[in-house]
Amino acid sequence: MSSSLHTTRLPCGNRVLDLSSTHVMGILNVTPDSFSDGGRFKGLERALAHARGMVEAGANLIDVGGESTRPGALPVSLQEELDRVCPVVEAIASELNVIISVDTSTPEVMLECAGLGMGLINDVRALQRAGALEAAAQTDAAVCLMHMLGEPGDMQKNPQYTDLVGEVTDFLANRMLACQNAGIDASRIILDPGFGFAKTHAHNLSLFRRLEALDALGRPLLVGVSRKSIVGQTLGKPIDDRLAGSLALAAMAMFKGAKILRVHDVAETVDVVRMIAAVNAAE
Repeated sequence: MSSSLHTTRLPCGNRVLDLSSTHVMGILNVTPDSFSDGGRFKGLERALAHARGMVEAGANLIDVGGESTRPGALPVSLQEELDRVCPVVEAIASELNVIISVDTSTPEVMLECAGLGMGLINDVRALQRAGALEAAAQTDAAVCLMHMLGEPGDMQKNPQYTDLVGEVTDFLANRMLACQNAGIDASRIILDPGFGFAKTHAHNLSLFRRLEALDALGRPLLVGVSRKSIVGQTLGKPIDDRLAGSLALAAMAMFKGAKILRVHDVAETVDVVRMIAAVNAAE
């Protein structure tokens, strides 16, 4: 498998993301049942206002999701996902200077959003849904492949690993190969270890500690731990009180080489990224 470890350009449709620095991706869930902010941004005007605020706070990417992938979540119909996501993608593309990511596993949503301004397909199922590989290959979007076993509805039912890091690495390597066989160049691929997806609390901590091991795959990492159970279970904090823990993990992820941080609290995370970058750039 070809390696693009030193590539700093990620083609995202008609835009390019410079991966020589770390970027903040703001989460925009247009769902009624996401674990942290379900229902808060339902409706085009509220969704667009939140996207606008995140871009003003320093987000370089906005991740629009129309299907909750929280543990126990049920799938939504194709039409419902299209109705939730497409108007928001189109509105953001027409107004904001930002890369639009769409959090979807649905081929029809990928193809429709590609024509509306999407630059990144963020798929928790790593393009394993029927037709997803072919749909992604028809677009010019970058692709984020995430590690997960099973489906969101059953992924937390006693997940087990013999070699956690090795199995996550092998899964992502195999999905990269599938992408390349489908005509998706390695330069378009980024990887997500899948914190909170088919992993116990101990798994999440261990995988985060050994995050650098995924460098062997030769592609940039996206890390999403904002407000997740890895913070809540460690600190004993409810969802709305996990900012400090989320920022601590964002800083650690940046030190461990993550190039995209997927977060709810954009302004605070941007401050973390800028502070670390300033220290690293000092003489």
